[in-house]
Amino acid sequence: MTDKRVVIVTGGGTGIGEATARLLREGGHHVVVSGRRPEPLRRLAREIGALAYPSDAGEPDAAEGLVRAALDEHGRVDGVVLNAGIGRGGAVGDLSLQDWDDVMRTNVTGPLLLLRAALPYLLESRGAVVAVASVSALRNGAGNAPYATSKAALLQLCRSVAVDYGRHGVRANTVCPGWVRTEMADRRMARFAEEAGLRGGVESAYEEVTRSLPAGRPGEPREIAQAIDWLLSPAASYVNGAVLTVDGGTTALDPGTLAFDFHITPRDDEGSDAAC
Repeated sequence: MTDKRVVIVTGGGTGIGEATARLLREGGHHVVVSGRRPEPLRRLAREIGALAYPSDAGEPDAAEGLVRAALDEHGRVDGVVLNAGIGRGGAVGDLSLQDWDDVMRTNVTGPLLLLRAALPYLLESRGAVVAVASVSALRNGAGNAPYATSKAALLQLCRSVAVDYGRHGVRANTVCPGWVRTEMADRRMARFAEEAGLRGGVESAYEEVTRSLPAGRPGEPREIAQAIDWLLSPAASYVNGAVLTVDGGTTALDPGTLAFDFHITPRDDEGSDAAC
């Protein structure tokens, strides 16, 4: 892989994808960003000098077109960041099948299609793939069946690339973030704040959900981007098929021990925060 790489970043208009694109451009690399919403992509492309390719990650023609756009612009593909994703909730017995299909199409089938389109060129460049999964791929929560299942599947899809193509020089690794301040997480925090009656809104919700974590705070998109940048780089040349948790210690924590360190009381009717 050359010092200046050509990297495709899906879901690149906001959040972790945007932070990754910015960091890669700061390092002098060429970036092609894709996503469903044209305006955030084009704004980012203007600001950092990237190529924007608005597209739906779940469409076969879109995956082929995205790779072709990178080749037409830069002549090669050295890296792919599989970051596009959506979240839907529901337990197995009551989830919407439409939600299930939407999540699997975006979070699993979309990455598969892009990998298939990009693989011949990653083999040429001995390139690298980084999938952005979630701690939900490793730990589960209530009413989270579609999202958690999709992220676990994405993790194993990435590992399959590592196993099948590692001997040919292609590396594929996965990062599993915890709560990170992104648009998608903000929306979830807003719903939680409303449901729980938290007076402080989104900020109080982030505080509530990260209160018992070792880091005691949500992550920032750039913190995840830095891990992605490293996994794409020659510095991680012997890292393949790995799962890197970037979660502030979330998955290191045994929930069964929380009672020994925290005294948790229910929120009152007016939405005051729990004590710890």
